[in-house]
Amino acid sequence: MGVEEGQELTSPLLTRAIEQAQKRVEQYNYQIRKRTLEYDDVMNKQREIIYGFRNQIIHSDNVRDHLMDIMEEVVVQKVQQFTTPDFNPRDWKIRPLVDWVNITFPIGLTEKTVVEIAEKASDLPPADSVYAELSPAQYAIAKLIVDAVKRAYEIKISYEDPAAIQEVERYIILSAIDRLWQEHLYEMDSLRYSIGLRGYGQRDPLIEYKAEAYKMFEDLMVNIKSEICQNIFRSASSLIAFENFLRNLPQQLVHQSVSAFGTRTTTTQGNQTQTTQKSSDVVSEALAAVEKSKPIRSGPKVGRNDPCPCGSGKKYKHCCGRNQ
Repeated sequence: MGVEEGQELTSPLLTRAIEQAQKRVEQYNYQIRKRTLEYDDVMNKQREIIYGFRNQIIHSDNVRDHLMDIMEEVVVQKVQQFTTPDFNPRDWKIRPLVDWVNITFPIGLTEKTVVEIAEKASDLPPADSVYAELSPAQYAIAKLIVDAVKRAYEIKISYEDPAAIQEVERYIILSAIDRLWQEHLYEMDSLRYSIGLRGYGQRDPLIEYKAEAYKMFEDLMVNIKSEICQNIFRSASSLIAFENFLRNLPQQLVHQSVSAFGTRTTTTQGNQTQTTQKSSDVVSEALAAVEKSKPIRSGPKVGRNDPCPCGSGKKYKHCCGRNQ
């Protein structure tokens, strides 16, 4: 072109062409950054909610209130899931509701009790409560379950160490949040990388991403609260407290059809001795499972400063015993 190296280009046409090319590149990069920010904003809003919830539990002086509020919310959701506003035994899924309750909580709910309470229900739920959207029949059933769970929990904590029970309650909530939030992050990453394919269907990937992310986040919150409920009666401050609760449970509550500790038992019309014996069998099975989980030491205890039995030549506390 007859231009020497380092020579200044003064052509107006060439200058405008370079400026236009720079603007197009800058606009393209800006759109990429803007799009990335819009995707990140979705995750940031979810992160704010989760960490706000988590920090609230960490700094709370009364975790039990949060635990009971979560339990009430989950019970109401399950009652709405398995029943209809108008009481009709043919439309209500009473058996699945009773099974879920007895699997989750050791309160011994029966189908007969559900029907009897629903038939007699007449009170409207408080307008400013979690029960506000329930019919009188649904409200009566939900209130029955919640009150029974609270009574059972009072029995449980009576065997717990008062100094440790709040940390146990905090752990129940935080462990569910942390585990399911991590799984949710992986699922959101997968969604982010695959959502671009929606563009081939003439759909805006960002709008689709926001819609899918919202549904996934709703499911996450439901799953977190459901797992918290499942662990309320499966956690204890010590093994002794858990065993004492199990041993005394038949004297306080009668198990019906499904145990909250995962074992099934059938009930028949008989005397009190038969019922108590079956409840005792459930407790014996649960205690046997607890005993199986205890580690069995087959040799002498190794001191922390003794040579490690694995033969590495290191002290036990710096080798196999470093995590103990």
